[in-house]
Amino acid sequence: MIALLLALGSSLAYGCADFLGGLGARKAHVLRTVLIAAPASLAVELLLWPVLGATFGVGALGWGAASGVASAVAFALLYRTLAIGPMNVLSPVTALVSAALPVAVGLLQGEHLGAAGLVGLPLALAAVVLVSAGHGAGAARPSRTALLLAFGAGAAIALQLVCLHQAPTDSGVAPLIVGRAVSSVLTLAAAGLMRRRLGARRPAYATSAAAGVLDSLANLLFLLAARSGDLTVVAVVTALYPAGTVLLARGVLAERIHRGQLLGLGTAALAVSLLTLA
Repeated sequence: MIALLLALGSSLAYGCADFLGGLGARKAHVLRTVLIAAPASLAVELLLWPVLGATFGVGALGWGAASGVASAVAFALLYRTLAIGPMNVLSPVTALVSAALPVAVGLLQGEHLGAAGLVGLPLALAAVVLVSAGHGAGAARPSRTALLLAFGAGAAIALQLVCLHQAPTDSGVAPLIVGRAVSSVLTLAAAGLMRRRLGARRPAYATSAAAGVLDSLANLLFLLAARSGDLTVVAVVTALYPAGTVLLARGVLAERIHRGQLLGLGTAALAVSLLTLA
């Protein structure tokens, strides 16, 4: 139950962070947004160090650094994906992709899916098709580029979560600190190489920083959940995060959802629920 509650909290924080990050990326180049979000995340994790402790062993350093590389890629791809939009379609696609790899890793490590899980996995694939293939007048249809970015972002998020899960359980927040430091350095390097292409538009500082803070909180809650529960369950519960993004996108941006896409979202919710029961 504790792992479930922590995963749900992580899901909510991820959903809010994604919405704010997507908004920030609409106002300026995505790297400008990440340049604000990543250091804000690192600041939060450094503040947590005295409270939760950190042990910088080989495992924490290695897996933390790997998660940082994946995080940097995920930040850029995800915020660019949500900037292109529509958020209410692309966010669920990213979530389902991000759940698949951790589930596979959990199964390979000896965790088991029951009958509910065996039904939930095909439903998740069907949901991806339904959510991605909106049609009809007034439907919000993502471009092929946006869908490719969404799949790439999902894969990067999955790798980040798997790396955090593999870190030693007694390392405290060390994997988060190392990972965020690595992702911040990579972001700065990328921004330096692409400085002429970043444009002159200033980022939304408050929005981007808030996205980074929420992303850091989400990572922490996921790490704690994964240490106290099965990765297969924690990963799919965390993958519920598009619910927050979709609701915010509908309420703030008035994004429309086609009936077929609503069916896809409902199927995705059912699939994640079945995987959770498994």
